[in-house]
Amino acid sequence: MNFNTATVAKITGLSKRQIGYWDSTDFIKPSVQEATGYGSTRLYSFIDLVQLVVAKNLLQKVSMQKIRKAVQYLKKAMPDIQKPLANLRFLTDGETIFVITEDNQKILNALKNGQFVMTIVALGEIVEDLKGKVESISSERRYDVKVKGVKYSAVLHRDTEDGGYWVECPELPGCASQGDTVEEALSMIRDAIQGYTAAKNEADAIETAL
Repeated sequence: MNFNTATVAKITGLSKRQIGYWDSTDFIKPSVQEATGYGSTRLYSFIDLVQLVVAKNLLQKVSMQKIRKAVQYLKKAMPDIQKPLANLRFLTDGETIFVITEDNQKILNALKNGQFVMTIVALGEIVEDLKGKVESISSERRYDVKVKGVKYSAVLHRDTEDGGYWVECPELPGCASQGDTVEEALSMIRDAIQGYTAAKNEADAIETAL
């Protein structure tokens, strides 16, 4: 799945302004689609979400300057890892940032040129929490809508790329619409169902006449 800035903000708890600032300053950029001008859409991947949340958590303890310094060092020290914030595990004591190496018993001090200390840390909770939020925000919702006294099903999906919702009617293959809000999407699918059934009735009438 890909996520626009509004969806990223909802999932991570960061403001859209903060997300945009980190992009413009080359700290955490969207890996799917970058902004190309005013009004264009940024698209982030799940790995980008992990980076954003890790950075957010680290900011509660250390300065942005220290985080940037750590990331810059890690990119040089570990060139095979393009996204350190998403692929490495971090620990901080408020003064410096430590990174788990392949040896679980060793932590690389990213702010002191590779000095090693002993400790253990896990970061799986961040990934699992994000998975739960993504699943919740992208899960479909079902509604019943009435068109000229007939009840139809409407399956609502959140559009994580363009924003808003898209909605389909399972009983009428190919009948779908979209809207910025739930109410607008349901109103639009009612119109789509009405148009679909009217066109089908007209086609059936012509076929019968022939």
